[in-house]
Amino acid sequence: MAHAIQPLRRSILSKTQNLLQFLQIQHHHQNPNSIFTPFHIPHSSIQPQPRNYGSMVSEMRKSAFENNMLRLLRNEIQRELDDSPVQQPPAQCNGFKVEERPGERWISLSKKFGRSEEISVEVTMFDGSVPVPKDGDKPGQPGEDVHLHITMIISISKEESNRVLEFICSAWPDTIDVKQLFVREQSKLPNKPPYTGPLFEDLDDEMQESIYNFLEERGIDDNLCTYLHNYIHYKDQAEFIRWMESVRKTIENK
Repeated sequence: MAHAIQPLRRSILSKTQNLLQFLQIQHHHQNPNSIFTPFHIPHSSIQPQPRNYGSMVSEMRKSAFENNMLRLLRNEIQRELDDSPVQQPPAQCNGFKVEERPGERWISLSKKFGRSEEISVEVTMFDGSVPVPKDGDKPGQPGEDVHLHITMIISISKEESNRVLEFICSAWPDTIDVKQLFVREQSKLPNKPPYTGPLFEDLDDEMQESIYNFLEERGIDDNLCTYLHNYIHYKDQAEFIRWMESVRKTIENK
């Protein structure tokens, strides 16, 4: 077929050029003073132009991948909202005001106590877990449940002092567990890790009890731990949805 087309194409080109030359001569005889610039149609000008089909296929495949990702993201966001509607807990507990800090893995709590005490609490999202048996089950047997762990850093200071009493604690779903207690300067964080004293569990029982009472008097108790777990459950879902929305918008706006 190609062998038959080539002579035909050459014939068409030859006839087209002869016609143009004839028209040029006729125009010159009829208008001897006019300017008629000879022109020639190059053979290549009517050749079919090659198309970059590889690039087109690549763009189509890329678009298909992006559309599929967007569809999955929208479905997952809707599933999260349908299965567990995001309901933010109250922004206060035991006199503490909560700052959510969107996009971060922390929340902050703060309150005043007495005349001059300032209490601030930095709370992580879930950062660990331990297996626990369900009611009626023996440890190590099937049916174990999981208790999630939250870290709390409690800072207590007074307006007239440059010293901060700091507690490192574990917040479990229904109890608080003090790990460390130490003192630092309020104006700046130490450049080197400070001496944080003995392990809390190594203190005598009476000393431990007095510290728990000190914290409980300031609203840092088991009830606050329960509240924090509920709030972090909310934040965990809210941050997941916020992350998916951010990815979706970034892909859509590329």
